[in-house]
Amino acid sequence: MLGSLAGPLLLSFDKKVSFYRKWKYLFPAMIFPAALYIAWDIYFTGKNVWQFNPDYITGNYFFNLPVEEVMFFFIVPYCAVFIYECMRCYFPKLKDPRSIVAFTIILSLGLLVAGLIFHNEMYTVFTFVLTAVFMLLFILFKNKFPELHLTTFFISYAITLIPFLVVNGLLTALPVVQYNDQENLGIRIYTIPLEDVFYGMLLIFLNVLIFEWLRTRTKKA
Repeated sequence: MLGSLAGPLLLSFDKKVSFYRKWKYLFPAMIFPAALYIAWDIYFTGKNVWQFNPDYITGNYFFNLPVEEVMFFFIVPYCAVFIYECMRCYFPKLKDPRSIVAFTIILSLGLLVAGLIFHNEMYTVFTFVLTAVFMLLFILFKNKFPELHLTTFFISYAITLIPFLVVNGLLTALPVVQYNDQENLGIRIYTIPLEDVFYGMLLIFLNVLIFEWLRTRTKKA
């Protein structure tokens, strides 16, 4: 995690992006997603949806979560929102075509249907349904977030997936995190459950959503 944070943190002072000037929006934006995910993680760990290998962690816990897992919900969003902001600054003319809304609705409905079909797999149903619901709510109230462009979000998340798959692939291969395949689809990207892609997408989307809402609110004030 420290390795993942090092680059974005140092580049936060780049003049083009000046990400450090936007920390006043970012840090408050992290609170709700982190609280939601920590609660979710505590519950799933207690239900044996996944476990953490004690051979690879410090042994310090927050409830039943390693402190490293708690840190994950702050460090990864920092890096991902940094990438998102770089996309906005370097490609300011990148706007949303009408098709991106249709794509988001189709993706959300697909996740919602899949979540309901595989309702016996806890990781699948929670991840797919929550992602679908938040995405559809955003579409419904999209006019409240004029600065959040879905095209920019999806492209930046696709970029984020590259280091995510490398790091998460290592963590699941060792394994640091051990998944109960009775609670997921059993479809893996290398050693990574497919659900992890949407688990991460929702986390970053919530951070970006609140980040943009706070920025817009401040501008209006």
